[in-house]
Amino acid sequence: MRFDEAYSGKVFIMSREDAQESQVILYGMPMDWTVSFRPGSRFGPNRIREASLGLEEYSPYLDKHLEEVTYFDAGDIPLPFGNPARSIDMIEEYVGQVLEKGKFPLGMGGEHLVTWPIMKAIHRHYNDVAFLHIDAHADLREEYEGEPLSHSTPVRKICDLIGPENVYSFGIRSGMREEFQYADTSGMHMFKYEVLEPLRKVLPELAGRNVYITIDIDVLDPAYAPGTGTAEAGGISSKELLAAIHAIAHSDLHVIGADLVEVAPAYDPTEQTQIAASKFIREILLGWVD
Repeated sequence: MRFDEAYSGKVFIMSREDAQESQVILYGMPMDWTVSFRPGSRFGPNRIREASLGLEEYSPYLDKHLEEVTYFDAGDIPLPFGNPARSIDMIEEYVGQVLEKGKFPLGMGGEHLVTWPIMKAIHRHYNDVAFLHIDAHADLREEYEGEPLSHSTPVRKICDLIGPENVYSFGIRSGMREEFQYADTSGMHMFKYEVLEPLRKVLPELAGRNVYITIDIDVLDPAYAPGTGTAEAGGISSKELLAAIHAIAHSDLHVIGADLVEVAPAYDPTEQTQIAASKFIREILLGWVD
């Protein structure tokens, strides 16, 4: 699938009609083949698009309007149901195309394993990349019940790819003892429970670097985002996550791509999870794209 092909489905509010003239390619990764608890995140991208229709195009936080950034919603990558290995290859190839054209890739998941092939494409295209990971879960396992392709493994794979010293995790409050021991001894940077304050401390040391950012919606407390596959009590508020997004927007980071994953709409009849996710996407578009 080419990212610039015509797409006839639902699109994020104010999506442009021309991919080639757009700064950002917004795309969905409807994959939940390896989840260990509740499936359904493959339906996240389209529900985020639907929720975006209720958004104002103007952000009072950033004093910017969506007409000030050009983005093209390319729809969902047509991933083969139940085939994680082939899906990973397709995502890597797709993001590689986006990067080769000089576009900013902004992905919507889907389970968190989708970030692994994105980072493989990023690593081929950019030098000196730092990886910022905002999540409830460490995702540092080498395998889950014997399966190395799991939504609990992407951050460990990324540590192996770019070096743990270039990986920064925020908001972590769940994982195996071995995962936290790895974080303590490997040289990666893990900040447990909180996001905003440790992020503010880290941003100056990352100034000027190429940075890829992934946000798992379950970093939010289930009170704010019940629609996710592995909800974890004790999380941050929507307000704090917005503040973190804005802190990055006002920093000197060179953000080269991002994704937001693990929205599973079936578990939230109120739709507050996808409504929040759509607002986060709006703020990322307005704040992180040069």
